[in-house]
Amino acid sequence: MLSIIEPKTQDHFDAVRRLCWEYRDFLLALDPKSQSIVRLLYSRDKYKRLMDAIEVEHRPPNGGVRLALKNDLPVGCGMFHTLEPGIAEIKRVFVNETARGTGAGYAIMQSLIEACRTQGFEFIRMDTGKPLEAAARLYLSMGFNLRDAYAEIPEIAHGHLLFFEMPLRLEGANWPKKN
Repeated sequence: MLSIIEPKTQDHFDAVRRLCWEYRDFLLALDPKSQSIVRLLYSRDKYKRLMDAIEVEHRPPNGGVRLALKNDLPVGCGMFHTLEPGIAEIKRVFVNETARGTGAGYAIMQSLIEACRTQGFEFIRMDTGKPLEAAARLYLSMGFNLRDAYAEIPEIAHGHLLFFEMPLRLEGANWPKKN
């Protein structure tokens, strides 16, 4: 059985950290360009600092974290934080190999979107690497739209990242997208 929870215990946050490190390793194994980008943007030391601050950086009402459990075992995670007033940024959505194809990614995203809406954000932004085609298809299927870069990115990442945005206001919202 799959469940999406908001981490509350140290064990839950430790599971999120392990999944985030697994995600970083997954990105490093994609292709040489992805590897270079990850090493530049998320050096081991910088990533460790990010992981150490998850509970603070992603604490409501300025953010949130979700943990996917399959048969009570951690299999995926995702998080968001305030990018600027009214705009949330979703980060590090990852489902490990044991749960891919089970709907865990969709369920994590659905939970993150609802949390952003509940916390009063007007827009969600996010990015992903072009090699992550399944992730891009998921985001588009859920109502995200492609957009230009919303932050400065290093030259090496130009043309290698996709940027997305979803309006959450009722009149502009594409969520939930009807299939």
